[in-house]
Amino acid sequence: MTLISFANYNGGVVTTIVTPIDTAELASRLRLGVTRLARKLRQQAEPGITPSLLSALSTIERAGPMTIGDLCAAEQVQPPTMTRLVASLVEAGLVERSVDLLDRRVAWVRVTPAGAKSLAQTRRRKEAYLAKRLRRLEPDRLAVLEEAAAILDELVEGES
Repeated sequence: MTLISFANYNGGVVTTIVTPIDTAELASRLRLGVTRLARKLRQQAEPGITPSLLSALSTIERAGPMTIGDLCAAEQVQPPTMTRLVASLVEAGLVERSVDLLDRRVAWVRVTPAGAKSLAQTRRRKEAYLAKRLRRLEPDRLAVLEEAAAILDELVEGES
């Protein structure tokens, strides 16, 4: 416990007790809360698309046309796994795969209009789910979450 004293305008001294934050406990609570929220948001994805497929599709959309090797690196999965994921995305019409004209061993993948539409629909569903719950909160709690969102961005900034 820390005591902090400061003078107020009336010449008196105000003492505030500041309890140190247990960062391990906070980390545990944040991990659980973020995990549970992520699970709820995953449930709002378009029917029939798994989290792995959605993650790969999002990466392809964000990075633009990319090789399967680059997609493996971005998603941190092995080539056989990514080959299966890409095959599923191609079969669903969400991405198209093409052979590199200069090196036929290399395959490029890009999001199709149907894939972009599916991602947009999933994002809208997730944001609507979250917005509905946020509307239930008092303005002061919304302000805290707005600040927390910025802090979460800082925590993951520069990580891939």
